[in-house]
Amino acid sequence: MPGAAFFDLDRTLISRSSSLSLAPAFHRRGLLRGRDRAKALIAQLVFMRYGAGTTRVGQTAESAMVFLKGLPVDDMREIVAEAVESAFRPHVYRDALDLVARHRERGEPSFIISAALQEIVDALVAELGFDGGLGSTAEVEDGVYTGRVERRLDGKAKAEALVPLADEEGIDLAESTAYSDSASDVPFLEAVGHPVAVNPDRKLRGIAAQRSWRVLRFSDKAYPAT
Repeated sequence: MPGAAFFDLDRTLISRSSSLSLAPAFHRRGLLRGRDRAKALIAQLVFMRYGAGTTRVGQTAESAMVFLKGLPVDDMREIVAEAVESAFRPHVYRDALDLVARHRERGEPSFIISAALQEIVDALVAELGFDGGLGSTAEVEDGVYTGRVERRLDGKAKAEALVPLADEEGIDLAESTAYSDSASDVPFLEAVGHPVAVNPDRKLRGIAAQRSWRVLRFSDKAYPAT
């Protein structure tokens, strides 16, 4: 069986938090107060500098689900689609897409594996030409978000999600590569034969050095703003 490439999203495939990037779109639709948008902006800046381990970012991401309560899923998909061009595309790393192309040349499919909502992952899979993706899922009743999480795809859950995906797609995890920036994703990186730390936070940088994992630095954007 062939291997595959699995990419974390935030600070690995793109330079920012995908979830926090939706704050302006939510604000424009009257779904987010100005004060909350300002908090999201601060959290975004901290995240881009220090990564997901920051307490402020974690608290902001945790409370984000509350803003979905009562929102139709179709509206969320529209918001994400509208945000692709301005909030996501300019922040995609060129090196990440180059790696996707190299894996494809070797016959290895590429997937996004992220704690971001599945709706965000789906949009970026389509936009960037990935073969598929898995994200966190929010509970939905009658086509509307309840404000509760159904599946949070972070930490150990990311690693566990690779097993059924690999079985379904006929992928050999021992021959696969995973890319991530955060120490919280160590189980995810350990689940494959070729773990790679991308723009690692301080803790992951230390772990990568101890285990002789490959370390990459991404900086150039694939679609720089004009």
